[in-house]
Amino acid sequence: MPGNLIKNPNGDEGLEHWDLTENGGNQWRVEDMPGDCGYAHNDEFITKYFCTSFQLCKKRQVIDLLAEGYEPDNLDIAQPAVTVEDWYSGRTDCGCIYELTVSLLDESHEVITEFKPDEVTLDPDDGDCSWRNVSHTFTDYGPGLRFISFEHGGQDTKYWQGWFGVRVTGSSVTVDV
Repeated sequence: MPGNLIKNPNGDEGLEHWDLTENGGNQWRVEDMPGDCGYAHNDEFITKYFCTSFQLCKKRQVIDLLAEGYEPDNLDIAQPAVTVEDWYSGRTDCGCIYELTVSLLDESHEVITEFKPDEVTLDPDDGDCSWRNVSHTFTDYGPGLRFISFEHGGQDTKYWQGWFGVRVTGSSVTVDV
C-alpha cells in the first residue's frame, strides 16, 4: 500500500488528479519554486506549487481506501490513524487566505469526522509569509471509514488580477496500518 495517498501533491503533473471545486479569478495554476516574490521550500525535492488567484480557488481529491487496497474489516476494527499534512505560503508583496478541510467519509460519502482549522490570513506587512505546515492525525473515529476527502485553497486579499493568492504544495494523506 502506498505511503502518501494524495496523487500529484506538488503540481509536478499540472492539475492532474485534482477536482477543481472553486476556480475563480484567473483560476488555479502551477508555478516553479520559489516563484515571483516567493519563498524557497525547506524540502529541496519540492520544486513546484499550486497557486491561487484573486477569487476563491479550491481543489479536492477524494481517496477511495478500498480501491487503494485497504480491507474494510481492518478499517473498521483497527481504525488506523489517518495523518494529513499540507504546506502553504504567501508572497512578499500581497496577502492571502488559506483554507483546508479534510473529511473522513463512510461508504455513502457521509462525514464521519472532519478537520477544518480556522482560515489563515497571511499578510507580508504584518509578518512572515514563508512556507508553513499544518498537520492533523485522526484517531478513534469509529467504524465505517471508506473515503477521505482532502480539499484546500484560498485567494489573495487585495483582489489583484493574476496569481497573487495562497500557494500550496506537499499535500499528504497517510493511513497507518
